[in-house]
Amino acid sequence: MATLIILIILIITEILTFFVLRQHFYRSSKPKYYISLVIHVVLSLWVWITYFETTSFRGFFDSAKHIWLMMNLTGLFIAVVIPRIILDLLHFSGKLIRIKRGGHIRYLTNTGLVIMIIVLSIIGLSTFHGRFNFKTEEVTIKIKNLNSDLDGLKIVQLSDMHLPCFYNNDKVLLKVMYKVNSLKPDFILNTGDFIDFGWREFEKDDTILSKARSRYGNYAILGNHDVGTYDPYFTEADRENNILIMNNLIRASGYKVLNDEFKIVSIGKARIALIGLLTGGRFPHMIYGNLDKAIAGIDSVDLKILLSHDPNQWAEEVTGKTDINITLSGHTHGMQMGIITKKFRWSPSKYFYPHWNGLYSDGNQYQYVNRGLGVLAIPFRIWMPPEITVITIKKE
Repeated sequence: MATLIILIILIITEILTFFVLRQHFYRSSKPKYYISLVIHVVLSLWVWITYFETTSFRGFFDSAKHIWLMMNLTGLFIAVVIPRIILDLLHFSGKLIRIKRGGHIRYLTNTGLVIMIIVLSIIGLSTFHGRFNFKTEEVTIKIKNLNSDLDGLKIVQLSDMHLPCFYNNDKVLLKVMYKVNSLKPDFILNTGDFIDFGWREFEKDDTILSKARSRYGNYAILGNHDVGTYDPYFTEADRENNILIMNNLIRASGYKVLNDEFKIVSIGKARIALIGLLTGGRFPHMIYGNLDKAIAGIDSVDLKILLSHDPNQWAEEVTGKTDINITLSGHTHGMQMGIITKKFRWSPSKYFYPHWNGLYSDGNQYQYVNRGLGVLAIPFRIWMPPEITVITIKKE
């Protein structure tokens, strides 16, 4: 049904936009008319080819190519089809107003054309540059009475890779792994969402992810996408199987997976507890892993670090209720749009996740929220660059 609706919308906007361009430019400027027509045809071919590739796909729903095609079709719909709808509405509204006199209101049509150009330009730039414009965020966290053997400990946090967005871009993902290695991390901690729907999206990316190395080990958790929450064809048995396979794929990627459990790592005479929680559900009904189970049995350690995919869990279950020093989260992506400068950060994500990106504190407890490495659902990031986080732990 959804496919049929999209098809009807594409056909209607295709026809109406052609008439808009002809009525607006043909008599006033033949060069503008033919230039606009060529651009219209090129964009139309791009949309239609992607539409037919997506709708005629016959492989598994959660194959990387299929997810990549769906994401691109969504991006083209936003970048091309929606602006066309706006243009058509403005133009034919002008014709309706001038129905007795004939013609159309040119400034309304020009407004629609300007909107088309702006939207297409922003999304084009955000797709071909913005989503691969990886930024390294350097953060220092000072811990009172920190064991001297942990002073200067360097953690690289990665999150929300959503691997299908790197389909046909393996070299980009590999370059990110080499960038991580150049940072010489003591730990690589990954806060989940390696995929969008199901395990098949992983393909052979484990061979690329395993290139990233750290001094004391790589650790990861499963995010709510990793557990098969969003695959429309999964049964409960499929989801359980998906979790098992995802654990194996993430381990093959060089990580130790923490499923509601902890791991003690010794550095010199100091001991660190790395705690990981599995996350399921979808906003606003997230399903958190069992924190009490995960921390049960931890005896005397010098630093506790929690990997918790959803940042809202920190305020609900961690701060003021545990003695966990640092919590690392992801999940929000900064909604893949917003404003980030040295002095100002804003994203609509803040209205759903008060802690949406950056470092937060409550007394002697800290949380860092990473805005993700990949993209989800739409193939662009508007002024919300993907992130590699470098966290240095210092003694206060």
